[in-house]
Amino acid sequence: MRILLVGAGGTLGSAVRQALAARGHEVIGVGRSGGDLVADVSDPEEVARLYTAAGSLDAVAVAAGDAVFRPLSELSAGDLETTFRGKALSQLELVRQGARHVAANGSFTLISGILTEEPIVAGAAASAANGAVEAFVRAAAIELPPQRINAVSPTVAEESLPAYGPFFAGMEAVPAARVATAYVRSVEGAQTGQVYRVRSAL
Repeated sequence: MRILLVGAGGTLGSAVRQALAARGHEVIGVGRSGGDLVADVSDPEEVARLYTAAGSLDAVAVAAGDAVFRPLSELSAGDLETTFRGKALSQLELVRQGARHVAANGSFTLISGILTEEPIVAGAAASAANGAVEAFVRAAAIELPPQRINAVSPTVAEESLPAYGPFFAGMEAVPAARVATAYVRSVEGAQTGQVYRVRSAL
């Protein structure tokens, strides 16, 4: 398959790219500052240019999303807007426009996260954006067929603990490679409208 992977240069994105490439897929990496293609997917016009540059696709997967972590009492309207645009609206736009560019039997794999059902202090904006992504996946799944759409909802990756560990106190981490297997399942499987939750086995 020919797969467009947004966030391919990040911790999770690198693991997803490796997992998909190992299974013989052609992966086109997208990043804001580097990659096979460069685009800021929070801008709808750049999303349009991205799809034009990418050409024919069998799948689109997202392994990144920006969110502001700040206590609710300090959270500004701008913080909410930044989080929804970076984590939710960008992904919705990739699907809205991508439905015209992805093969009829192709798929979309979005990313949400554990904060949808396990909120933390300073994570209200991220929790809300994650919930929006999951609700969209369920709704889009009834309109997209034969195209499919799913979301991967990981807990924090072990490799990201130095940066994000303080936000996820007491939560078990998992290797990014394990999260990547959920992307393989979504891309190669037959299910749609699913949220694949990747949590510790403990």
